Amino acid sequence: MEKSYSSLTVLFEPPFWVGIFELTYNGRYCACKVTFGAEPTDPQIYEFILRNFTSLEFSPSIKAGEHCDKRINPKRLRREINRQQQSFQKSTKSQQALSLLHSEKKQLAKKRNKEFRIEEKERIYELKKQKRKAKHRGY
Repeated sequence: MEKSYSSLTVLFEPPFWVGIFELTYNGRYCACKVTFGAEPTDPQIYEFILRNFTSLEFSPSIKAGEHCDKRINPKRLRREINRQQQSFQKSTKSQQALSLLHSEKKQLAKKRNKEFRIEEKERIYELKKQKRKAKHRGY
């Protein structure tokens, strides 16, 4: 039986508050980065998840590590959470997934820009051709 896990980490990257959604399913891992702007409250985050989670653009999936379901003592869990909050670093997997998404978007933008430049050159060439024809009509 395959399980899926998701998590949201909200952190401050000057000058904005950023949320990193991490999703693990079927042994695959993907991430999504969302910019909140001002510091979001818990109800705002909850509303954002309810309204926008299905429309989030996650990175292409990469192979995930093992996830254990070991039961942890609540006090120990609270201490671990506090430790993580004090020294947060983006997980390498999320960095990999987000950089993969960024590179795909960059390639798509390059392709679109190249097509636009080619179309613009053709349009300018056609205009020049029409002007030359108009000059040779003899009016």
